[in-house]
Amino acid sequence: MILEMFSLKGRSGIVTGAGSGIGKAMAKGLVQAGGEIVMVGRNKERLEKAADEIRKFGGPVIPLQADVSNMGEIKNLVDRTVKEFGKIDFLFNNAGVIRRNPCEEYTEKDWDETIATNLKGPFFLAQAVARVMISQRRKGKIINISSLAAVQGGKRVPAYAASKGGLAQVTKSMANDWAKYNILVNAIGPGWVRTDLTVPLQQDKERYAEITGRIPLGRWADPEDLVGAAIFLASDASDYVTGQTIYVDGGWLSM
Repeated sequence: MILEMFSLKGRSGIVTGAGSGIGKAMAKGLVQAGGEIVMVGRNKERLEKAADEIRKFGGPVIPLQADVSNMGEIKNLVDRTVKEFGKIDFLFNNAGVIRRNPCEEYTEKDWDETIATNLKGPFFLAQAVARVMISQRRKGKIINISSLAAVQGGKRVPAYAASKGGLAQVTKSMANDWAKYNILVNAIGPGWVRTDLTVPLQQDKERYAEITGRIPLGRWADPEDLVGAAIFLASDASDYVTGQTIYVDGGWLSM
């Protein structure tokens, strides 16, 4: 049956930035599709609350506090996942930060923190996960969460745009290097989504109206709008898709 291709029954993996927003919605969807997950985030209380909510739909669901910009914590995260599940079938690199300031006022601290979390962390976590997949000779799926900023500069977000543009290229590079191991690497590029990161824009009535007016579907996305693409890329249904970015943007890039 065709729907069996989208099942994640017996599959296990990691979702970073899973305490809220897109990461939480994806974690819930992956569990509903049969997956077993380690949910990763910096805020322990919020993460555990989210895990409790998602366990209602299946599991196991394991919350793990970690900072993906820290190399030591990346190792601990991967080791813990292998200890719990014995394998890693998929990784969602969703953790991200954004610092808003005009280019002429942007600080080195904001630049370094953004690049470390949005680009360095995802690369080295993917590397650590891929090493497990390679050593176990298992097919794997790695999905990076990109952004419209990967192809558009945005306003007042130079480091964010640089990190997401870099992540799009790293996605292609990893896909090329790891295809021979049957590790498929893709990205999801969300459009304008109602999350904590976009609250300042949602509260700016003029900017919010400007953005909404340019979206062909006429609305911002909810985090749940990303779940279909997530399940597709983690499942057997995408077994001939690698090195791609799927933009879930309500038609924004078609304008």
